[in-house]
Amino acid sequence: MNMKNPDAATRPLGAQISHMLKSRGVDVIFGIPGVHNQEMYRGIAEAGITHVLARHEQGAGFMADGYARASGRPGVAFVITGPGLCNILTPLGQAWSDSVPVLAISSCLDETAAWRGQFHQMRDQRAAAATVCAWSKEARDAASAYALIDRALSEFSCERKRPRHIQVPIQALEAQAPAPPAARPPVHGATAPVAAAGDAAAAIAEELRAAKRPLFVFGGGAVAGAARWREVVERAGAASFTTYAGRGIAAGHPLDFGAGLARAESAVVIASADLVVAVGTELAQTDLWRERLGHEGRLIRVDIDPAELCAEPLTSRAFQADAAALAEALLPLVGGAGRAGAGWQGAEVAEARARWKAECAAERPGIVPVCDALRAALPAETMIFSDMTQFAYAANEVWPMERAGHWHHPFGFGTLGYALPAAIGGAMARPGKPTLCIAGDYGFQYTLPELATAVELGLGLPILLWDNGKLKEIEDSMVRAQIAPQAVSARNPDFIALARAYGAHAEAPGSLDAVAEAVLAAFEADAPTLIHLRAGIAG
Repeated sequence: MNMKNPDAATRPLGAQISHMLKSRGVDVIFGIPGVHNQEMYRGIAEAGITHVLARHEQGAGFMADGYARASGRPGVAFVITGPGLCNILTPLGQAWSDSVPVLAISSCLDETAAWRGQFHQMRDQRAAAATVCAWSKEARDAASAYALIDRALSEFSCERKRPRHIQVPIQALEAQAPAPPAARPPVHGATAPVAAAGDAAAAIAEELRAAKRPLFVFGGGAVAGAARWREVVERAGAASFTTYAGRGIAAGHPLDFGAGLARAESAVVIASADLVVAVGTELAQTDLWRERLGHEGRLIRVDIDPAELCAEPLTSRAFQADAAALAEALLPLVGGAGRAGAGWQGAEVAEARARWKAECAAERPGIVPVCDALRAALPAETMIFSDMTQFAYAANEVWPMERAGHWHHPFGFGTLGYALPAAIGGAMARPGKPTLCIAGDYGFQYTLPELATAVELGLGLPILLWDNGKLKEIEDSMVRAQIAPQAVSARNPDFIALARAYGAHAEAPGSLDAVAEAVLAAFEADAPTLIHLRAGIAG
């Protein structure tokens, strides 16, 4: 008998938390144990949860982020007091920026006001996490912990999906606690009731019928309703743009300008529209890379977050609604008579896309041919996780996605080191389905030790490493600013030898055909495969 747990209905709170998470549908937890949070590990195996051991809390956070993006369910991470919580703040900041449901649960010291100099002590741990989370709360007893976990999971289902942090004092984790309450019924978002979606749909449909050159701009918030939005734009005779996060929403639509918003000419195109409907997008700097969208006609904004609806001062109408629910309500109201004369022509769209692709190829030589070769070879259901690297910057523009929500990138916060751990989390969320990691030589080294985690998990994960031997994007920016490039070159390790030292496979293909072959073989391998590409690879 476990003398610390004489009553089967009573366990230390740390163990009860795992059982509660399991009862709420959590199957995987990412993290690192330590003496302060070891009680949180008491119940993981007993609850039937898989734990993935990261090599750094930053990796654990990115893994939880990748798991959430790939599965649509919250990603959960366990970290220790102090440095563990600090280390996960960057992933939490990325999850905040990109609206990803990550729940970080940490231990904390029992008292910090009078007793100084404690192990892992920091001035205000909860407040630190609050700077990058929707909220950060301390649960001082079992009832509070259970309530906060349910609150976080409920809010993920009905509000903008941003990270939450819960910390529990060490003594509370060790204390005996009753079983958590039974799971509550699912919460349906108050921001998207059927009636409200219907009212918004009727108003937007009326505006679409009056417009001669209607244009949709889709962001990541519209991904859940992608199939329906594609039908809406076609029936309405509308053109479309997507942000990088929204790629694939209008896949195959002949009037889709793609992810070209960052091109200066896109502002001219947008100005020619007499109605713009922006759905699930902040229209942020990282979407536009200019101050304003560029519209001169009416702008309708749709978002689940009311704060975004008044962010653009030239908005004509705004609707707080869930994008997927709105698409369902809007679909039967658009299309039919009068749309054949809409003012967009497929030729103008195709010509613009071709110009923008050529511009991108000239700006970042050698990348576009690799993108084209890979796209032609990859299985349709491949999910891609990329890092802050020139390869991904180009690919985000020129790689048309056939499926929405299948390319994940650290768009807003823009942190290096994202791709590898996020791809691990994504692969855990989709066992048996192809996942591809794309990283640059510099950013890859931020979280390189997570390669060991991928090896331990036996993941058939291809890691496409674009190696130009420097911080090329920064060098180019310095040159444009007439700054003599400084601190942009670094000595790289032998990546092939390093990968093999970790137990991974490694390849250095010399042609585009060989790159595609190496990636396809890596999907079937018993361990991750590092595929080392140098700029200037032959066709």
